[in-house]
Amino acid sequence: MRAHPAGPLHGGMTPPPSVGLPPADLGVLDPQVWPRSARRVDGELHLGGRPVTELARAHGTPLFVLDEADFRGRAADFAAAFADADVHYASKAFLCGQVARWIADDGLHLDACSGNELALALAAGFPADRIALHGNNKSLVELQLAVDSGIGHVVLDSFDEIDRLVPMAAARVAAGGAPVPVLVRTTVGIEAHTHEFIATAHEDQKFGFSLATGDALTAAVRVIREPALRLTGLHSHIGSQIFDTAGFEAAAHRVVGLLGQVRQATGEVLGELNLGGGFGIAYLPDDDPVGPDDVARRLGAVVAAECAALDLPVPRLAVEPGRAIAGPGTVTLYEIGTIKPVRLGSGGHGAPQVRNYVSVDGGMSDNIRTALYDASYTCVLANRTSDAPPALCRVVGKHCESGDVLVRDLWLPADVQPGDLLAVAATGAYCWSMASNYNYLLKPPVVAVRDGVATEVVRRQTLSDVFALDAVLADVPPPATAPSQPAPEHPAGVRSTSSRVGAEAQS
Repeated sequence: MRAHPAGPLHGGMTPPPSVGLPPADLGVLDPQVWPRSARRVDGELHLGGRPVTELARAHGTPLFVLDEADFRGRAADFAAAFADADVHYASKAFLCGQVARWIADDGLHLDACSGNELALALAAGFPADRIALHGNNKSLVELQLAVDSGIGHVVLDSFDEIDRLVPMAAARVAAGGAPVPVLVRTTVGIEAHTHEFIATAHEDQKFGFSLATGDALTAAVRVIREPALRLTGLHSHIGSQIFDTAGFEAAAHRVVGLLGQVRQATGEVLGELNLGGGFGIAYLPDDDPVGPDDVARRLGAVVAAECAALDLPVPRLAVEPGRAIAGPGTVTLYEIGTIKPVRLGSGGHGAPQVRNYVSVDGGMSDNIRTALYDASYTCVLANRTSDAPPALCRVVGKHCESGDVLVRDLWLPADVQPGDLLAVAATGAYCWSMASNYNYLLKPPVVAVRDGVATEVVRRQTLSDVFALDAVLADVPPPATAPSQPAPEHPAGVRSTSSRVGAEAQS
């Protein structure tokens, strides 16, 4: 049973078990969690060679800061580890025109999960033959775009989808084109060790053809018998944010077994095996993800052994990292507004237990993952360091929701003030891409930094952008004072003179 999204109260516990003892240094930047370029310079956080106060002044807050060298370096790490395989960037993690061009320039493939993701990639000039289209309910329009564009693969997810695709593929063949290359997505019955909402290979869910019921084999046989389709291989994906390779290895065992069944049923030897993504990253210092080299070595060994046992040639492998490339290199900057000490009851010696609710100028509209998945994040005071004692804090947003929590429990210096900057780590995956306009907040910009140069790759949304969709307000200019381009109440990095976190807040 999931807890209330606002989290449990911790009255009577010192310290709360969910947060543990405070670290010796509240401003430390764990290299496993923070971008590769993250540094403290005179106490201030620098990313990509730029101080965060400069970025906040120039671009406002909230602000996504993307370390370009980190992003592209992690993509290169996967490409090197899987040198004899295809690395598909799972663009649902984060996609914009610049990211599509980086991925294209660096030689990776790209997965799109909707027609609009596909359209963006094509508009950015991404090579169509290196794109795969996913999705459990692809529309006729989406499939037609895939066929007309000549993308590398359509990943088939249902019998209805085969029915939709065959006439389009047949029309292309009749016009002199090649059959449409496809993969069959197989649900292999592996329960990934992750949150139930992002575990995607067990039987009772919406994706793929079940291996256990025989649907996967039936789909593969049917596609092979369709002259306008070309079945190049099989696809499997077992979930997201997975820290060990056991699930991937078990999935590989089962999917290779299906390759053998396909050969036995049709005589066809399929040449591709896509084992999906879901490789975890470190959101907290205690997280222990598996690196690309280990994943590549273990998966390659399992597939080779299984193919040898079935006397099959080893297929060309593919993987689909998204979070593992995009996640660690981006930090979200927020400005602190309101700080509210809340008494939780007495501590172990009768002293009041206090949690400080530290409110920032964004929230669940730019990071829904804490509320949606019980996700955990860490953050630091970014514009300065502090020698103040630790205070138990909860970082919350400004939305009209008690569940609008960004970081549920952590220790921050007791002297954090309105106007200070907080930096939340590892927000590159599924934060901007899942952003909303809840309470009519505006989607933040994304700024890429590298070697001291900052480039805005996604501009901040304006209220005029939002009004343009409203039938009544489309031609009405927003009020002159509307926070379309929010300005800090205090200059970024300059604290107010009044203390808002007093001695009683120091737990």
